[in-house]
Amino acid sequence: MGHLTASDISQGLRAGKLDAVTVTEQVFDRIAEHGDDAIYIDILRDRAMVEAKAARLRYRAGLPASPLDGVPVAWKDLFDLKGRVTTVGAVVTKADPPAQADAPVIAAAHRAGIISTGTVNMTEFAYSGIGLNPHYGTPRNVHAPAGQTRSPGGSSSASGVVVSAGIVPISMGSDTGGSVRIPASFNGVVGYKTSSGRHPMAGVYPLAKSLDTIGPLAHTVADCALFDAVLRGKNAPEAQAADPGTLNFVIPDDILLNDLSPAVAENFDATVARLEAAGGRVRRISLPELTELTDLIARLGVLAGAEALVLHQERIYGAAADQMDARVVRRIKLAESMSAVDLLVLQQARARTMASTAEALGNAIVLCPTTAVTAMETTPLEADQDAFFRANGLTLRNTSLGNFLDWCGVSIPNGTDADGMPTGFLLSASSGQDTALLAAALGCEEIIRG
Repeated sequence: MGHLTASDISQGLRAGKLDAVTVTEQVFDRIAEHGDDAIYIDILRDRAMVEAKAARLRYRAGLPASPLDGVPVAWKDLFDLKGRVTTVGAVVTKADPPAQADAPVIAAAHRAGIISTGTVNMTEFAYSGIGLNPHYGTPRNVHAPAGQTRSPGGSSSASGVVVSAGIVPISMGSDTGGSVRIPASFNGVVGYKTSSGRHPMAGVYPLAKSLDTIGPLAHTVADCALFDAVLRGKNAPEAQAADPGTLNFVIPDDILLNDLSPAVAENFDATVARLEAAGGRVRRISLPELTELTDLIARLGVLAGAEALVLHQERIYGAAADQMDARVVRRIKLAESMSAVDLLVLQQARARTMASTAEALGNAIVLCPTTAVTAMETTPLEADQDAFFRANGLTLRNTSLGNFLDWCGVSIPNGTDADGMPTGFLLSASSGQDTALLAAALGCEEIIRG
């Protein structure tokens, strides 16, 4: 049952072929069998079994709480769960007080009967696209060739691995610069980054509040769409699969196609050709805002870095810095040179380019590779910070521009490289067009997968 989708499990529960308690017990069996202690930071077996027994009773009464009642999920370790400390992938947080209540999004999941199996590993304070963690270990990418360790992607590293490994069908991550879509790409699963404001962010530990969003990783677009809908109190997604022949796609010729690995470029071109053969209209366009923003950020600094520096300044200038990931400390400190004027210029540029790109795109779906490269070996990056920062910058490039513009996005697997490492194909849409984006992703998923 390891790789059943959430929809498969839901159908089995409704048909009486599966039992919520057994389904949940099997999750913990798979955790033990998989043997990677770096996936879960906190296994919540007692809570999960209480929730599973309640789901069993609802099904026996013929009164499931939602279409995902009894389905097990995992949460990135920056969501508050009542009674536990939200560690955010760090050890310096362990003395923080326990959460007084579940985050609203987890409370919504509980009302829907979704089973919370625990919290999963992440980059410390959610600040990297690579996914290394020196405190809790780095989750193993299950696609890595024998004898190699490959990046799980970050910062929602274990959210990608726990789904790819078949332990749970859905994991909820967060995305500030690509932290849902990158692990989806590196682990060969689907990842959906929502637009700002689609879900409440209370009880979600911030990296940069102006950029932070959340979103699920799952085996299918349908599971992501259903999970998103259920958390918003719906019994079904608003999005219905769109006919590819009715869709307009654009490929910006600025930045997003630079420095691609051969396999990423080849798989992207082949996927675009399949979409065109299915009737999709694909246009190559100029979107100069992408180059403008890239140059501006390189010159002035990263908006997320400024917000992270404000949030963590006591830690990184105090004794706690010695207990933090040195890469995270270094990256936060890059914002030290930013002035108040720099920050205002970035904020004004963001508002302006969000409006101008939305006008230019209209209802078109933007296509690009999710990441320019496939998951890289981690050993060289652990040994050399400069190599790490180069790899991190390239890994985050395509997705982080989407965050700056508040695009929603869905990453879908579209092939592998010669080592069997997955590549990802990213569909994006302007802020607030989540339903249209999900409809396009639902309609094109099988074409994209090839």
